[in-house]
Amino acid sequence: MDFPASHHSVPWQYLVPSHLLFPYNFIPQNYVRWTETPQSHIFSADIPGVRKEELRVEVEDSRYLIIRTEAVDESTEPASKFERKFRLPRMVDLDAITAGYEHGVLTVTVPRTLRRGFYIDPSDVPERLEVLARAA
Repeated sequence: MDFPASHHSVPWQYLVPSHLLFPYNFIPQNYVRWTETPQSHIFSADIPGVRKEELRVEVEDSRYLIIRTEAVDESTEPASKFERKFRLPRMVDLDAITAGYEHGVLTVTVPRTLRRGFYIDPSDVPERLEVLARAA
C-alpha cells in the first residue's frame, strides 16, 4: 500500500477500513426504530433506567411526534436525557396514538387513518351521460 508523501497529514480514520471502525451491529445512542405496518406506524426506543413518570410523548402542531425525558419535579433531574422529534406521515389518527413503557423500551403506536372512498349508486347515474370536457 503506497501513501502519498504527506501521509502524516492523513487522519488515521482513513487508514482503517470502515467495517472495523463501525461494526454492522453498531446502534447509535438515542436511536429510535420506526416500523410501518398496514395499520400503523410504530416508534420504539430503548431508554433504560428512566422512570415512566419522566417520559413525555407529545404531538406538536398536529405534525410532529416528540419523545423526551423530563424531570418530574424541579428538584430532580431525569436519569437519562433523551429527546427526539419526528415528522408524522400524512393520514394518521392523532387521537388514537398510544404509548407503552416496559422493561426500558418505549413503544409509541400511531394508527393510520383509512382512506375513505366514495360510492356511486348505479341508480343515481343517468342513462345518457354527456361529456362536457375532455382530458388533454
